[in-house]
Amino acid sequence: MTLLSGPPDAEWLLADHGYDADWFREALSDKGTKPCIPGRKSRNKVVRYDKRRNRIERMFGRLKDWRRVATRYDRCPKVFLSAIALTATVIFWL
Repeated sequence: MTLLSGPPDAEWLLADHGYDADWFREALSDKGTKPCIPGRKSRNKVVRYDKRRNRIERMFGRLKDWRRVATRYDRCPKVFLSAIALTATVIFWL
């Protein structure tokens, strides 16, 4: 529940398969946020989600092409975030 109290109010929350839990979806809905989380393969009930999240998945794939980001050389969160920002800027310009 600490995860839910931290982020600001948002219209959408994009997340990966790892965050697919009924209690998490309900908590997001109670907060007024629409979850855009694909269901796990083991889920019995099919969950609908926005297909536009493909852009986000491609962006993470491009970030992971950079070895420094993929292996997380920088252990300090501030330095790691700046490496991601620098990488995203270079990807944007290419």
